[in-house]
Amino acid sequence: MRSRKSLAHRSHFRLQHRSENGMVASLGEHGRHTLPPVMPTPTRLAHSSPRSWLLALLLVLWGASEQSKGGKWKVLQPEGPMLVAEGETLLLRCTVVGSCTDDMIQWVKVSNQDQQEIYNFKHGFFPGVMPMIQKTLEPLNCDYSIYIHNVTTKHAGTYHCVRLDGLNEPSGKKLDEGTSVLVKRAGDPEPDLWIIQPQELVLATTGDTVLLNCTVLGDGPPGPIRWFRGAGLSREAIYNFRGISYPNVTAVRASNNDFSILLRGISTEHSGTYYCVKFQRKPNRQYLSGQGTRLRVKAKHTSLQESEFTNERAAKVFPSGLLSVLTLAVLGLKAVTLAALLLALAAHRRNP
Repeated sequence: MRSRKSLAHRSHFRLQHRSENGMVASLGEHGRHTLPPVMPTPTRLAHSSPRSWLLALLLVLWGASEQSKGGKWKVLQPEGPMLVAEGETLLLRCTVVGSCTDDMIQWVKVSNQDQQEIYNFKHGFFPGVMPMIQKTLEPLNCDYSIYIHNVTTKHAGTYHCVRLDGLNEPSGKKLDEGTSVLVKRAGDPEPDLWIIQPQELVLATTGDTVLLNCTVLGDGPPGPIRWFRGAGLSREAIYNFRGISYPNVTAVRASNNDFSILLRGISTEHSGTYYCVKFQRKPNRQYLSGQGTRLRVKAKHTSLQESEFTNERAAKVFPSGLLSVLTLAVLGLKAVTLAALLLALAAHRRNP
């Protein structure tokens, strides 16, 4: 444990940050999808031949495919800066919402206007870099976080998690802000602040009480410590040690360096990545961030009787053949196109 005196020295690192204001924003609405104009109506489908039914199903599938191509996706990664010492392991987090294809994601590092590919989920060998391999955290969300082992000063820079187009080029015209990383060399003076989040992943069940650990060594500039869930403009303020916070979140404060929090009575909606962040008051900006703690919350298992009742009811509502087709449709269709298919099936059952 470093002494308070040694940690009081200010680091030579220059930290560049974004303002604390405007941290909460919506992810935006999904684009609306219009069904193909040649889509048959439910009334016509009820009296159509099997060939017409097949054509209708193909049109629905085509509409879902076109919708998925134009659907919105978002790359979420913390802005940092994050501080890591030489020889340690750096965890860079990235979650892609609305897409889950490994061959479309890569990591790029920008330093002194030089751009370097750090990791590509499709091909290549990248010594010292490993994916976190933690998929399907929530529906249509994929985790593309990576580890960089045995960090050196050459790893300092800004890291961008980007989505590739069909030509293996970054799909965005301009890289987002990315996650800035600072590296402390062995001979450097102690920085004025360390933020340590030792938990990479926490597993819990609905109703549990969860401890999210954060240790802050040093004082840093005047400013509050806050907890956030998520990254980017969509991140959500969870706890402010000097302000208003969620009612089910309390501070532990076992010591002056302890900024851990307790989440009580959690639900699946509490799943996400939580960051312990230090802000600087003047100028108003984010000063330093922890590497984040991923919280996964699963619902409690239903009883065997409830499960059997649900399966029996589903079997009565849909015959086995229709249920198989509908299962495939559920896996690949969006809500709008699935609704159209259900209406067609209902009309067919009413008019045999």
